[in-house]
Amino acid sequence: GSLERRRCLYLRTGRACCQVVEGLLAALILVCSSVSCGAAGGYTGLPALGGIHYYQYGGAYSGFNGADGERAQQLDQRFYLLKLPIARAAMAVGGFLLVFPCVLILVGVLRVPWHFPAWLLIECTLYIVIAVGTVPAVYYFLHSLLSVYNSLVCKEREQLYQSKGYQGFWCSLHGAEIAAGLLGCMAAMAYVLSAGLAVRDYRTVHEEKQKPLQL
Repeated sequence: GSLERRRCLYLRTGRACCQVVEGLLAALILVCSSVSCGAAGGYTGLPALGGIHYYQYGGAYSGFNGADGERAQQLDQRFYLLKLPIARAAMAVGGFLLVFPCVLILVGVLRVPWHFPAWLLIECTLYIVIAVGTVPAVYYFLHSLLSVYNSLVCKEREQLYQSKGYQGFWCSLHGAEIAAGLLGCMAAMAYVLSAGLAVRDYRTVHEEKQKPLQL
């Protein structure tokens, strides 16, 4: 009926479009954070993975002898444990940022802002708080990863693999981690834009609800 059509109209608004973009950015942050974490086990885990992992690294590190293989396994596990808390924190933030716009889309579809216009000011405040908090969160994420890559564990691991001719174990940020940082900055800008749209919609709703009183 007409109520359902009015609810669907919200999905065509600028605020809803921004919320959809925020959800997509959050989903990408979640994926990139999980890639950054990698898999536990390293040396011993690759044969079990098979496929591209097995062949990309030359038959699961066939160039290692027993002692070097055990050392590689230890370094992989220690390196994984160093990155794990950072990746988990980033994934938790990404999960929250994914749920948040979904909730706001549901609130908009149910026309809560129309019945309770002050909600738009609350929404604006939440967006500003999240946008401001996202910037230091991105800095902390990248700074913490750089600390891990500058650790002795990572340096020794890199040298061990390079001595066997294996590539891809450098102690530097990789593409997924850089992408997560850039996506976080993009999300912060989207939140600022959504905050502005929430204020604009609050004014619009307030004016519309005042019209019957003026008559």
